[in-house]
Amino acid sequence: MSVLVLFAAVLGFLAVALGAFGAHGLEGRLDAQGLGWWQTATTYLMVHAVAALAVALSGRPGFFLWGGWSVALGALVFAGTLYAMALGAPRWLGAVTPLGGLGMLIGWAMIGWAALRLS
Repeated sequence: MSVLVLFAAVLGFLAVALGAFGAHGLEGRLDAQGLGWWQTATTYLMVHAVAALAVALSGRPGFFLWGGWSVALGALVFAGTLYAMALGAPRWLGAVTPLGGLGMLIGWAMIGWAALRLS
């Protein structure tokens, strides 16, 4: 089994579990900004878990596979920092969040490049 498939499954699980926790367990405990961060983190985590899973299941090596890893790890950093800040972690973590976004962008670029090379 592909390690990326397992990693994508864990990210998808976390997105569902943390999304439900945010909707039910944190209701009334977070301000509007914190809830926004939580929702954004959950959305990005799930979308990129599905993307990484699709890449892993495609069985394509090279830039496809590296792109899948990049979107998955980028989503983990992006969402993780937003979740942490929503729960009260220091705001300086907001400076790390764009690194996760950059990882996702690089991953999408790699997947696109690989697709162009195949056509």
